[in-house]
Amino acid sequence: MNNALELLTAGASAVISSEDLQKKLASGKKLVIKLGADPTSPNLHLGHAVVLAKMREFQDLGHEIIFLIGDFTARIGDPTGRSKTRPPLTQEQIIANSETYFEQVKKILDPAKITIRYNSEWLSKLSSVDWVTLCGKFTLARLIEREDFAKRLQEHQPIGFHELLYPIMQGYDSVVLKADVELGGTDQTFNLLVGRFLQEQYGQAPQVCLTMPILEGLDGVTKMSKSYGNDIGLAEPADKAYGKLMSISDDLMWRYYLVLLRKTEQAIAQMQREVAAGTAHPMVLKKALAHGIIARFWSSQEADAAQQVFEELFQKKDYSQAQEVALDPNAPNPIWIIELLKLLKAAPSSSEARRLVEAGAVSVDEVKITDPQLKIDLNPGMLIKVGKHRFYRLK
Repeated sequence: MNNALELLTAGASAVISSEDLQKKLASGKKLVIKLGADPTSPNLHLGHAVVLAKMREFQDLGHEIIFLIGDFTARIGDPTGRSKTRPPLTQEQIIANSETYFEQVKKILDPAKITIRYNSEWLSKLSSVDWVTLCGKFTLARLIEREDFAKRLQEHQPIGFHELLYPIMQGYDSVVLKADVELGGTDQTFNLLVGRFLQEQYGQAPQVCLTMPILEGLDGVTKMSKSYGNDIGLAEPADKAYGKLMSISDDLMWRYYLVLLRKTEQAIAQMQREVAAGTAHPMVLKKALAHGIIARFWSSQEADAAQQVFEELFQKKDYSQAQEVALDPNAPNPIWIIELLKLLKAAPSSSEARRLVEAGAVSVDEVKITDPQLKIDLNPGMLIKVGKHRFYRLK
């Protein structure tokens, strides 16, 4: 049991509480482990993989794994970390996004040992009386204690009443599922504690809240998110993910070693000393990081192949390995450089494309582009470089 406790708490940011987890493990029963995700995007990314990898450890020990898709709560949108109300998703968007999740989750979890649930199963069936009873277990003062709500009130930003219901809904999910442990990122601590509180209100043993570190995105500033354009998707080809990993800063490399490969702080400090002494090169260590992450979350074979592509494309200048892209034949020609980057999916928005151009991170046929108003004549075989490690070849 002590070995299991050490394994399951390794790398965690917080366990509330370790004593409760120890007692649950000592009981010898199969624990119900819950992890929820709202289908706000069709793509899961390496930030999700941090928590999914922890869930796999529970799965390997024989516990019951429930991956909860928040198709009902997605209609509200989790207000966690948001400075304003999320735009609502349509039912069609929610369904389309949900359909992709299982394929991505099974890259990390054993698909034969996962129970997939949708919280619309019970939340959509609550009556007005049920809602009044449920909301009566909370005070407004407690709900607005959470940092993001308090900040928005201080800045005179509106808070939708439906947003106040979000943590209550997530907490009620734990009551319905009778969760023994709920996993999440550190930004989910408030929501997870609501579940623990509600279970006590309904006469259940309170769940253990186990939180994992938030993974910073490729920019090293904000958390990894598709909406921020700084993510590495689990559904992306391994060579593309490898290239993105090679684009991170040297400082962020240490963080990825810690969170994604679970290297100890002592091991990381040793690598840093070797770099400082000149006995290790950051490029070599970054390649080892990228290979290790691809091997862990894709496969060893894909990691080997991705590294070979990288070395041929970026170190040997063999542009035959560049990502080939066929543009819509109806695309304007000449085309605005900002629009070209968006069509290539090299930038998620016009503002991000403009930032890349103005920073000198874009070149066309090895000519650096710095004018965001420039129009480009499209030609077959044209090579577009974005950042240090992204190359696109026009078909």
